[in-house]
Amino acid sequence: MALKRVTWSAGRIVTLEHTSRVLADNPLGDPHVRTLDVWLPPQYDRGQGRGRGPRFPVLFDLVGFTGSGRAHTAWRNFDENVPERAARLLHERKLGPVIIVFPDCFTAYGGNQYVNSSAIGRYADYLTRELVPFVDRELRTQAAREHRGVFGKSSGGYGALLHAMKYTRYWGAAASHSGDAGFDVSYAPDWPATLDELAKHCRPERAPGRVDVRAAVAKLRYDGGDDGRIARFLAHVWATRQPSTAEIHALMNLAMAATYDPDPRAPNGFRVPYHLETGEQLPRRWRRWLRHDPVKLVARYARNLRTLRGLYIDCGWRDQYRSHYGSRQLSLELARNRVPHVYEEFDGTHSGVDYRMERSLPFLYRALR
Repeated sequence: MALKRVTWSAGRIVTLEHTSRVLADNPLGDPHVRTLDVWLPPQYDRGQGRGRGPRFPVLFDLVGFTGSGRAHTAWRNFDENVPERAARLLHERKLGPVIIVFPDCFTAYGGNQYVNSSAIGRYADYLTRELVPFVDRELRTQAAREHRGVFGKSSGGYGALLHAMKYTRYWGAAASHSGDAGFDVSYAPDWPATLDELAKHCRPERAPGRVDVRAAVAKLRYDGGDDGRIARFLAHVWATRQPSTAEIHALMNLAMAATYDPDPRAPNGFRVPYHLETGEQLPRRWRRWLRHDPVKLVARYARNLRTLRGLYIDCGWRDQYRSHYGSRQLSLELARNRVPHVYEEFDGTHSGVDYRMERSLPFLYRALR
């Protein structure tokens, strides 16, 4: 991408600090006082004094796993960050003036799915019950569901979909880029690699020779809990300056377990859906995961989804996490339940797809203006 001289107004970023009540005493000890960046379009400063001047639709940007809001407002090499992209689209008259909010929802597990979990924290409540009214008080938003949207990529796309389903009173439109869906094809294939990472933290360590698998399985009496290896793995990752790619992927799967199958009675506060020794899927545990799969939730929340003013979904057909299969399943279920939506595919993977906001941001603005 060639560097270009910007000849249009970039708007401005303001940074707000919010003290959360719902995140106080969260189980991971993550901060409950957080900053959030907000991009204001150039038109915002036409008003004089607080509360005066035009009001604007507002979009909440939910980032993917291992990210936080400021990852989307920071400088990008050979690319635009989200405020720069929005300013250019505004200049090109592809997007109207809109406020964009960048929440910080990072956790010790590397992120979350923007839902409430007893093992992670109440991040759905944080967004809807705290940040939405906070932003409406602090800035000149059009403070109504009809003018408020949510969008994201990957885990953020999942969050946008779940909020569009369960929290429709807050959101009038939603967009998901490569969002997590179709858990049987998107999550399940990665679990053997996660089990291999966890096995490095078994005690006692494995030794060559004869293995009585039957006795080992009987000793474990397993229902998705932890024999100590998960806790040791987490301690290792949290103490490591640069976790490996394999460790980050294992951490992500544990974060999903803490999201989809939290259990305050279990070690670490959650259960995993695969047998730690044999790699067998645990049907009871996997059913808990599927209760959170957007594909499985469409029929239940179809009435809410039909009230949206816009729903946009896209995915690359070379997605390395197989999100395109889950996205296709999701679009099919939406069609079966008569939920209006736009579904698009493109020649790309799960990575480097922020440019797809060229499609979603104008879509959301048209739906919410």
